[in-house]
Amino acid sequence: MNLLYAQAGGMTAVINASAAGVIAAARVQGARIGATLAARYGILGALAESLHDCASIDVEALAATPGGLFGSCRFVMPVEVEQPALYDRLFAVLDAHRVGALLYNGGNGSLEVVARVSKAARRRGYPLACVGVPKTIDNDIEACDCCPGYGSAAKYLATSMREVCRDLASMMSRKGRVFVMEVMGRNAGWLAAATALAARDVDEAPHIVLFPEVPFDEEALLARAETVISRLGYCAITVAEGIRRTDGSPLRARSHGDGHVRFGGAGEEIARLVSDAFDCHRHYAAPDYLQRSAAHWVSAVDHAQALAVGHAAVNYALEGRDGVVAAIRRLGDDPYRWDVVPVEAATVANLERRLPPEFIAADGMQVSEAGRRYLAPLVMGECLVNCADGLPVHYHRELPGLPRKLSRYCGWADEIIYARMG
Repeated sequence: MNLLYAQAGGMTAVINASAAGVIAAARVQGARIGATLAARYGILGALAESLHDCASIDVEALAATPGGLFGSCRFVMPVEVEQPALYDRLFAVLDAHRVGALLYNGGNGSLEVVARVSKAARRRGYPLACVGVPKTIDNDIEACDCCPGYGSAAKYLATSMREVCRDLASMMSRKGRVFVMEVMGRNAGWLAAATALAARDVDEAPHIVLFPEVPFDEEALLARAETVISRLGYCAITVAEGIRRTDGSPLRARSHGDGHVRFGGAGEEIARLVSDAFDCHRHYAAPDYLQRSAAHWVSAVDHAQALAVGHAAVNYALEGRDGVVAAIRRLGDDPYRWDVVPVEAATVANLERRLPPEFIAADGMQVSEAGRRYLAPLVMGECLVNCADGLPVHYHRELPGLPRKLSRYCGWADEIIYARMG
């Protein structure tokens, strides 16, 4: 059989490490896996029959490169009864290329694709092992102690907050200053919590962390900010993009026609609120893509886990495990120990694992000691960065496509599927 790998959803600094793990694990299997293929732009590339042979990929260079070499999409396959022709096309492509294992590297929505394609294959009697390879900087996949991509984003954000603290402490200001960093995470506060690792005592940033799991309390925020500014002359605040008012509505978000909510701007609003209240200078930063693409400052633990879930997914496919995700399990904190176990994709798909209450301090504006114990091991270790001319070297190459064996697909998503593939 041949193996088909694809990437989906937002990028991480280590998603290509998972791809490298898949390719490397498949290579050592010899004749058990005929060819390792990759789809261009996720499941859309599979539908378009835009496939690449991974035989010449340099896995070491790939593992050190941010972004997604093979391209991604955010398309979630509908249930089969709604779009049966879509599944007909997918299985025609899989059959034409003798694909017996589909490994899908993504987050919550992508695991829904794993579950649905697995179910469709069983119904059709098509011999397919469909396996999820988890990733998300949001760290919100249920049944995964942590998600590849999160540890590196956490390391980058905590480092940035610590460096900002040094800058803030260096400047004298008559009015005082507030600095706000808005981090990703949608409805979960994992990334916001990670910035708390920057502080070694109460005077170090972040002085306040605002979580989506805690209803926003303006009075409490201003009271805390005033205390900190009065003592230090400045206050650093982490704002999760998905923080909500007491009625449950996002502080700042935009609804789109596709049914998704786009967050962004909550940090800017908090900066303005504090600045106006105390007539102090305000500074606002949104790391945005920086927090998920900083391959120069990857957590060695995260990198190892990203490789490991790729390896495990290949082994699961060869064992005939279908409809599972390769989930990281924590075995101990001191020393930190972990392994990878299979979890049914259908039981965790599209669920959001929120920051647990015990990880949030009693005042709702800091991380508890239990939270810090959970977070600390995930940012440990550094990876050597290969540089040229003073800058990191990334693996980037044109990927020749395999000859198509089927006619051009002219279904409902024709323009989307072919727009970037030709």
